[in-house]
Amino acid sequence: MGIRELAKHLNISIGTVSRALNGRGDVNPETRRRVLEAAAELGYSPNQSGRSLRQGSTNAIAFMLQTYSGAELYGEPFFMGLFSGVQQALGRHGLDLIVLLNTPDGDHEAQLRRVVERRLADGILLPWTRRVDPRLDFLLDRRFPFAALGRSLSGGDHPWIDLHFEQAADVAVDRFVGFGHRRIGLANNGHDLMHAHILLDGYRRALARHGIAFDESLVRTEEMTEAGGYRLASGLLDQGPLPTALLVANERMAVGVYRRLNEAGVRPGRDIAIIGGMIDSPASRFLSPALTCFRLSLHDLGVRLAEALLATMPGHADAYGGLVQDLWPLELVPRESDRVLLGG
Repeated sequence: MGIRELAKHLNISIGTVSRALNGRGDVNPETRRRVLEAAAELGYSPNQSGRSLRQGSTNAIAFMLQTYSGAELYGEPFFMGLFSGVQQALGRHGLDLIVLLNTPDGDHEAQLRRVVERRLADGILLPWTRRVDPRLDFLLDRRFPFAALGRSLSGGDHPWIDLHFEQAADVAVDRFVGFGHRRIGLANNGHDLMHAHILLDGYRRALARHGIAFDESLVRTEEMTEAGGYRLASGLLDQGPLPTALLVANERMAVGVYRRLNEAGVRPGRDIAIIGGMIDSPASRFLSPALTCFRLSLHDLGVRLAEALLATMPGHADAYGGLVQDLWPLELVPRESDRVLLGG
């Protein structure tokens, strides 16, 4: 039922019904009560597109999710946990989260322009930031509210939340060195994503702290899937002596690494030490041996990401302070996969 049918049912004007539904003070309390009761009883549904045109807002936030090439999608456990926190924070203000998915060969910059120019959302959340990311400069130039899940060299002082990848590299390398390892490899993410550059830089600095020379042959990049991890491990096996310890950037990659190493007779947790992944997913716990990894609250991260966006939006900024640029800490979850003592 629309507003016209509701007004006809009550035998009052459309304007009076509209003012009653919107809580206007110039409507008789008894009339407002009748309108609200009838709306609830008859299942009245407002025309959201018309309301959006009148109010100049959509009451929706767009999460621009870009997939990448490969046989499998990735990121599902991460983003589903994140979305619950984002929606909780947005729900405080009557805002809804919509996810706009782009294909691997799609033009994600063109999609972003459409969202902004057609005003399909009131704000935008951007994951997978790249080292140089024109999307951030575009949003700043248009003064469109947004927050990024990740840092970038682009975008000036844009709002962002990012995982503390430098901390993860420090903790992992320190732990490997504590077990006697000096030949430490890195299985990193590709696609020129900023977090891969940050993790690599952190890994190099951590090695340098321990007086270990950086060996480019021990660093490989692949897509963040099981298949990507499998290919990465194959490359390490083909090139010669394996590292004695390996930091894997993504827990799904670790599954593929395990599979390929076992096929070659190299046993994770016995012949090679492995730390892998920034979230403690079921894959981490059910691998054999169980994967030493990192842990964070995806729900809380989602809440904070939404708050970083709300801090840029008219009508909400005063409640959330100024510019948000936060590094999200990661907690090591020690298990069996990295306890390889050299010579022991």
